[in-house]
Amino acid sequence: VFLIPYTLMLVFTGLPLFLMELSLGQYGATGPVSVWKCCPLLKGIGVGMLVVSSLVSLYYNVIIAWTFYYLSMSFQSPLPWSCDAPPNRPLCQAQNGTLERNRPASASEVFWNQRVLGVVHSSGLGDPGPVREPLALCLLLAWAVIFLCTLQGIRSSGKIVYFTATFPYVVIVVLVIRGATLEGSLEGIRFYLSADWSRLKSAQVWNDAASQIFYSLGIGFGGLLSMASYNRFDNNVIRDTLVIGIGNCCTSFFAGFAIFSVLGHMAWQKKVSVGRVADS
Repeated sequence: VFLIPYTLMLVFTGLPLFLMELSLGQYGATGPVSVWKCCPLLKGIGVGMLVVSSLVSLYYNVIIAWTFYYLSMSFQSPLPWSCDAPPNRPLCQAQNGTLERNRPASASEVFWNQRVLGVVHSSGLGDPGPVREPLALCLLLAWAVIFLCTLQGIRSSGKIVYFTATFPYVVIVVLVIRGATLEGSLEGIRFYLSADWSRLKSAQVWNDAASQIFYSLGIGFGGLLSMASYNRFDNNVIRDTLVIGIGNCCTSFFAGFAIFSVLGHMAWQKKVSVGRVADS
């Protein structure tokens, strides 16, 4: 049922703002700060775009660092977050022998909390613990990749986008096919496609839909405006808006099949419902 507010937000908020940002960049042929010279009263919007873009870059690179860490760990056999890994065997045996209400965390959750984040014994945000050296190196690698991708400006980043915009589709297709072979995957997909109409009354659902549209399309970050400034003056910006906006949302919907097939398998392993197996 989330698709209903999501689609409405896309049509009435996402696409119009996406078109406005692309049009401003293409018409002004300049960055998010200087483009507002046409209306000095709104110059703060450009500064805000720059600040938001900087903050988003910081936390997205942390996510990329996690990805690099998991990629490096995935070359081990057995996988360190699987029940086949020697440290996880007692945990998985205890998990199989307990009641559902007392079921301990899974091996993948323990790996995430202890080996990756290392915040198991943290008392809160004021106690982050020591720097995780492996994660720090992965974060350094992430920034190095960003630097190389943008080293020559639009010349290098434009070519990189051909890979970054198409390769994820290959990964998603592989994950969907792989997820379909897992036990319990159909239950996860059924949970994904089931509709709880009462949730439409929740303001939080509509707020989440609006937030997801802004983040998935990158509206207000300034990056769209900057990239559009390199377009030809007569480029068909309406076509770009429709193709990118609708294509992005369809991709997110398709990726959900890969995610929820795995969640269904995890729920089958832990003998719990799909709604209980996922953390935020």
